[in-house]
Amino acid sequence: MSDRPLKVMLVAAEASGDALGAGLARALRQRLGGAVTFVGVGGAKMAEEGVESPFDISELSILGWMEGLRAYGRVRRRVAETAALAAREKPDVAVLIDSWGFTVRVAKAIRAAQPDMALIKYVGPQVWASRPGRAKTLAAGVDHLLALYSFDAPWFEKEGLPTTVVGSQAVHVDMSGADPSGFRSQRGMAADAPLLLVLPGSRPAEIRRMTPVYEQTVLRLKRDRPELQVAVVAAGMVANDLAARVAAWPSRAHLVEEAEKYDAMRAATVALATSGTVSTELALAGAPMVIAYRIDGLSYALMKRLVTTPHVTLFNIAAGERIAPEFIQADATPQNLSAAVARLLDDPEAARVQAERQHAALTGLGRGGPDPSERAAEAVLKVLAERRAIPGPNPPVIEP
Repeated sequence: MSDRPLKVMLVAAEASGDALGAGLARALRQRLGGAVTFVGVGGAKMAEEGVESPFDISELSILGWMEGLRAYGRVRRRVAETAALAAREKPDVAVLIDSWGFTVRVAKAIRAAQPDMALIKYVGPQVWASRPGRAKTLAAGVDHLLALYSFDAPWFEKEGLPTTVVGSQAVHVDMSGADPSGFRSQRGMAADAPLLLVLPGSRPAEIRRMTPVYEQTVLRLKRDRPELQVAVVAAGMVANDLAARVAAWPSRAHLVEEAEKYDAMRAATVALATSGTVSTELALAGAPMVIAYRIDGLSYALMKRLVTTPHVTLFNIAAGERIAPEFIQADATPQNLSAAVARLLDDPEAARVQAERQHAALTGLGRGGPDPSERAAEAVLKVLAERRAIPGPNPPVIEP
């Protein structure tokens, strides 16, 4: 066997995948030290771990069928570039993270050019919510799946795809160092002042669609509650766009940077959030929340015919009930959102009970289990060991 370091390709096309890729890179380096190198596609967090992306992944942050159709040519070019990178670098394994539309095409392109390369999908499509046929498609295209939740696995295993449940990083966030009091005092907020934390999303399309709705929601709430403090999380690749939009709001809102996001979550009285991983983090922080989401009309009409789950928020799905209120598409109006937020602001007992139920539901998402990045690294090395692809005379011992 060659003595060269293990070469791992990591491919992520969105901010959430970038964070997962960075965590996996760190975990692999902690295990292997200098015996592992990385190539691939990712964002700023993966770049910090040594993954130099050949292009800016923000252009691949696509939401809905219509936006996907408009971006089709661009996506095809980036798929070809990613496959060419794999052909040039010849990694031992490619780990394709989330972003179904992009990564499934990358898997197909790599498999066609390099049929012997190990392909691992990290985060499967949510087939338990819609389009179960994607499980069969994925099983035909990759060698292994790293799934986030226990309810993922049966859908893929029945199609013959080996699956390892690694857990969600969102339920393992360490918030012990969060400083809610400092967050409030730095902004001149009283310790008992009501604080609404708004989280509009991480995709450009989410910011365009949701920010105007949240602006009007805040106006309605402030009209009856002038003492209400408002903070808006402006993080990741959309931070500048969102900051510019919020600066134009008629009432003041405090901007929250990435580094102080958990301080703000712990400080919040109530949160208003666009559906996504952030809902899990808010539940972990103990913030009662209201969830909203909008996509383009045609995409929603098509999706509505395919979706089988009655909820969109993961802890609601895990609990099998609507713990946090959800307002989707036409229901995501300033009137509905302000009424739902007002109920939690005006009824501390209702807010407390909802926060407790949200937190309890996280058990069904893997709270209290092993670190997901560590489990993902272990699974990657195990797949390679089984394929006899670990370089060097003494491959790491992989515990089952």
